[in-house]
Amino acid sequence: MSALPNVVAWFEIPSVDFDRAVRFYETALDTELKRQEFGGQPIAVFNYEEPATGGAIVHSPSMTPADDGVIVYLNARPTVDAALARIEEAGGKTEGPVIKLPQDIGYIAFFTDTEGNRLGLHSLTNG
Repeated sequence: MSALPNVVAWFEIPSVDFDRAVRFYETALDTELKRQEFGGQPIAVFNYEEPATGGAIVHSPSMTPADDGVIVYLNARPTVDAALARIEEAGGKTEGPVIKLPQDIGYIAFFTDTEGNRLGLHSLTNG
């Protein structure tokens, strides 16, 4: 049995207010998302380069934001603390302190976005 090169192939973060959600993630992650339509629904794709995993903010009547489902960890640049500060400024809510992971895996923290989704942040350093 061979290992998968990337366990996650794609992710989608649901939104209630698509424009608000896109502004939130662009501010919180200090990046620009590429707005598109896919199957008649608006999406905003995070910038990524192969072989990295990609994902998007989506607005679809079949998807509802949630704070108790699967957690996706987004890259925090340059640190988790910096991203948490931008999240608060963009209207999100941070949850608890930054957590140092064992074995030099890095640092994580959690937040709730403007749509009510609970997500994680990860960075290798935090200082």
